[in-house]
Order: sequence, then C-alpha cells, then structure tokens
Amino acid sequence: MEASESDEFFGRLNDPTASASIKGLCGDAMEFHLVIRDDRIEDVRYYTEGCGNTRACGRAVARRAKGRNVTDALSISAGEIIRSGECKPEVGRHCAILAVTTFYRAIADYLLKP
Repeated sequence: MEASESDEFFGRLNDPTASASIKGLCGDAMEFHLVIRDDRIEDVRYYTEGCGNTRACGRAVARRAKGRNVTDALSISAGEIIRSGECKPEVGRHCAILAVTTFYRAIADYLLKP
C-alpha cells in the first residue's frame, strides 16, 4: 500500500511542536511530527519509506490522533490498530507497534520540554 496524495497525514512538518523518529527491528523507520496547542494535537504527520503495512499503521495512528487532547491520545494502542484491519494482523503487528511507539515518543518530546 503506497502513500497517496489523498493521504493528508503523510509527510513532514517544517516547524513541529514535537517530533520523534524510531527505526524498527525490521529496518523500517517511522517519524511523527506534531503541532500541539493548549495540549491539543492540531496537526500530525507521519513519514516512512517503509512497507505498506508501516505506512498504513502510521496513517491509522495519525488519523486517530488529530484533534485529540495529548493525554487522551495516549490511549491509542497497537492492539487497536491491529484490530481495526488497517494493517495485516499477522505480518503487520510489528508495524503497529513501531507506529504507536514513535507517536508516544513524539508526545514524550512535547511533555518533557521545559
């Protein structure tokens, strides 16, 4: 599954409030870039050059995160992404974990800033 022009969440932000990048055990890398105002995620982008499952999981996390309060967004789980059918459950589990972990790290980047 390739990222398409209709994927509003694919790409990078020039001046994010917070961001994170993780390379998974499979070799795919995932990035998340967040714009947060008043503890609400106003904009979110993911970027990967990974497989279709990695892209699908990044898109699924970004879609769920946009507009949510930071604390509430921490309830997004890899299990939720896997059960949603937005990635292949057997081969895509590690992709869901990579996407959610990277997203959490981006939120931690925001929360830990002075």
